[in-house]
Amino acid sequence: MTPQPTADSQPTADSQPTAGPEPAAGPRAAAGTPRAAETHRAIETVFRLESPRVIAAVARLVRDIGLAEELAQDALVAALEQWPREGVPANPGAWLTTTARRRAVDLIRRRENHARKLQEIGRDLPDSVPPEDVADPDAIDDDLLRLVFTACHPVLSADARIALTLRLLGGLTTGEIARAFLVPEATVAQRIVRAKRTLAAKKVPFEVPYGPDRAARLGSVLDVIYLIFNEGYAATAGDDWLRPALCEDALRLARQLAQLMPKEPEVHGLAALLEFQASRTAARTGPDGTPVLLRDQNRSRWNRMLIARGVAALERADALATGGPGPYALQAAIAGCHARAYTYEETDWSAIAALYGLLAARTPSPVVELNRAVAVSMAEGPGPALDLVDAVADRLGDYHLLPSVRGDLLLRLGRTAEARAEFERAAGLTGNERERELLLRRAGECR
Repeated sequence: MTPQPTADSQPTADSQPTAGPEPAAGPRAAAGTPRAAETHRAIETVFRLESPRVIAAVARLVRDIGLAEELAQDALVAALEQWPREGVPANPGAWLTTTARRRAVDLIRRRENHARKLQEIGRDLPDSVPPEDVADPDAIDDDLLRLVFTACHPVLSADARIALTLRLLGGLTTGEIARAFLVPEATVAQRIVRAKRTLAAKKVPFEVPYGPDRAARLGSVLDVIYLIFNEGYAATAGDDWLRPALCEDALRLARQLAQLMPKEPEVHGLAALLEFQASRTAARTGPDGTPVLLRDQNRSRWNRMLIARGVAALERADALATGGPGPYALQAAIAGCHARAYTYEETDWSAIAALYGLLAARTPSPVVELNRAVAVSMAEGPGPALDLVDAVADRLGDYHLLPSVRGDLLLRLGRTAEARAEFERAAGLTGNERERELLLRRAGECR
């Protein structure tokens, strides 16, 4: 699965129970009181933030993601029972992890006697010894990272990876995932259940792979995070153009991955790309949710703190890359060109076109060529760009941004009737209602 870059230069729109630590002192809250309700809300928030680490810590013990999630839920139930009475612990994440781990240990002790456990450990030990490169001081050893790599194992389908990653690492409920991707909740539930069963049946180890296997798996991890962000950045269907929660979840995962794998250039490249993209969120829609074209965005609303984070991440990616920038770093460099321009007119379209050329050479794709054509249209004019678009049209099929881009180029060439037809065709192909309204409005402006 090779993700395609978000079309930033598209003219249509900017498009992608046993007690743990001592609880904090405080009065007890009776059930049903406002304080109890406030505590329950705090528990829900804490669990969403901490559940990935809780599940990861427990999965290292039980070697089963599904069981680890159940034990984490048990810890949540314990918190719901105890915290309203005793107060929220000073370190709620540690409390949940300790409680879940103790439940896991109890479960192991109930299931298998000590002698049998020792025999199993002795039998499995030769297979459990990691390659020699583990002794490397730079070797990765983090439960959360193990969970990321396990949830994104290539034995799972792309849809299953996304659903399981959002569930375990994004902290989303099954219903929230279903609403985000506009599919029935039962479908998402089945994907998650099947994914857990597949991982168990295939005996996928709960580990970060080493050597070549790590590099092979890392691409899948980055792809899933990127796809999650893109669905929030420019929703493929539905009534809303943006789904900010998905963008936030993906950005958080990318930042965590960058912290856990500080020497992987493409990890920093992805983080930089998402920082740059997320910086424009506030300006990409109007008050009523209508998409705002890139050229019309109020750039004073772009988040300069996120842009600065993107610049820093891109610099780290460039410093680490020994064989030239990877696909995510190249996309981040393109997004950085937009981010550094304080006005639309200041955009360095020639640099963007050149970067898309490098990206096309690195990861050939008609979508990349389409984006390059847009940049060329701004640097050299709509005529040469239209030739580039027509050259890849057969490979793009019913991709709605193809007629959208053609419509813009034809309009700039004064061929308004043809432009109107292209915008109308694009409106008929998109599944997003907000984007359809924008395209029909542009078609109407061609009359």
